[in-house]
Amino acid sequence: MIHIILHFLIPPVVALVFYYSRWRNATFIMIATMLVDIDHLLANPIYDPTRCSIGFHPLHTLPFIIIYTVMFAVPLLRFRNNENKDWHSTACIIHLLGLGLLIHMTLDWLDCFI
Repeated sequence: MIHIILHFLIPPVVALVFYYSRWRNATFIMIATMLVDIDHLLANPIYDPTRCSIGFHPLHTLPFIIIYTVMFAVPLLRFRNNENKDWHSTACIIHLLGLGLLIHMTLDWLDCFI
């Protein structure tokens, strides 16, 4: 239960610290990445509290985690020297989706040890 709460608690904290001027939009986008758990529907049983999601579910595997890292990093590097970031741009949305997915994967990875 704490694991699920963290999926909804960490994104607003990160948004308030790093994206203060647009924290609501950033929070919404990062929480939307919870939809990545749709791949749990492919598992049998769908929910197993003892199963580690990382490496088991298709969207929780290393190739996808690399894609999420690229989604986070490339827009960040693009805006690195741009003071007037366009927070409604596709690049910014992709950046926040990547960040949300990386947060999600990190929390799922930590859950593997608890």
